[in-house]
Amino acid sequence: MSPVRVALLGCGTVGTALVRLLAEQAEDLTARIGAPIELAGIAVRDLSRPRGDIDPTLFTTDALGLVTRSDVDVVIELVGGVEPVREWLVEALRAGKSVVTANKALLAQDGPALHAAAAEGGADLYYEAAVAGAIPLLRPLRESLHGDTITRVTGIVNGTTNYILSAMDSTGADFADALAQATALGYAEADPTADIEAYDAAAKAAILASLAFHTRVTAADVYREGITAVTAADMASAAEQDCTIKLLCIAERIDGAVSVRVYPAMIPRKHPLAAVGEAYNAVFVEAEAAGELMFFGRGAGGAPTASAVLGDLVAVGRNRLSGMRATAESVYADLRVRPIGEALTRYYVRLDVADRSGVLAAVASIFAAHDVSIATVRQDGQGDDATLVIVTHRATEAALAETVRQLRELSGVRAVASVLRVEGS
Repeated sequence: MSPVRVALLGCGTVGTALVRLLAEQAEDLTARIGAPIELAGIAVRDLSRPRGDIDPTLFTTDALGLVTRSDVDVVIELVGGVEPVREWLVEALRAGKSVVTANKALLAQDGPALHAAAAEGGADLYYEAAVAGAIPLLRPLRESLHGDTITRVTGIVNGTTNYILSAMDSTGADFADALAQATALGYAEADPTADIEAYDAAAKAAILASLAFHTRVTAADVYREGITAVTAADMASAAEQDCTIKLLCIAERIDGAVSVRVYPAMIPRKHPLAAVGEAYNAVFVEAEAAGELMFFGRGAGGAPTASAVLGDLVAVGRNRLSGMRATAESVYADLRVRPIGEALTRYYVRLDVADRSGVLAAVASIFAAHDVSIATVRQDGQGDDATLVIVTHRATEAALAETVRQLRELSGVRAVASVLRVEGS
């Protein structure tokens, strides 16, 4: 059989691991696909950078020229970012070249354009590695559960933030110290903004929601809140309630609409996601017929991500040889995406208050005025160091936001020290 010729865009940690695995597993991959895989070329930004024992004649800085070459069958994209990658992939797909990508930012921002180009060119678009690294998650949502109705997807999809929050939980460290530790160990980038401000998780949430609910959801549709405001005091308070704090990606179908959000939330330690530590990822899927399913594993890293890319490459190769195509984009449901104000959950609110008569009653009246029912209330300390810790029943985000706004104006409240959602109970 003629070989499946692959153009690789990017040769960083994941790309280098992929080239190594292609060589090490060449015989097995040939048997699985039915034809050998050959690297047609590798596009990089800097030709002078050393890249081990990879054949130097493969490298080029002309990515667009590489992906439009007539002898290229499949394009694997590991560069990241939106532009100029979008142009490269759209051109490749329109020319009938299948694409395997790990680019969650591009998919979450402009996935429809990629799917349209794939349909125009009769090519495949695979992106298992875009969410949760090596964990086989997207294909089960797109194919295995296609006959079921998924009602909710809850997950930990960013390893950096999970490492930071796990360290804060286990050691009592504050956010800055836990971030410094994650950076020193290589879990956090030099600029960790995309992770700690939840941009990365929001892009993944959009992809998960789109697949789960057959509806186009973009990153702009996802409510996003990072972990920089989580304190050691929040962690200690969560521990007192037999909870921990995780950055959760939540996508759910409610009354003919979908709600998609990412934020730090308290979850009971008995919840399956509470035990997911360090830089691991896990996603909890709830479906009407299948019930509860959990996917767990390494969510990042060179070899794990390359593993997911190789799985997609095998599928693409088989499709090309058999004349078949992958499952097309499924957006028939076209459900409304609810604004964050309509989201329903429970809340943890910590207030620094003046320890005098009438303050608790005034605080309770504000909650009641906005139909936010209080489940528990506890006062710690006294005098100038008094703190009220309140946990509510389920209420809308809009009601809670107005409650917090009025609490900040109350004379007996010195500060609204913390507001966290409470999920999984």
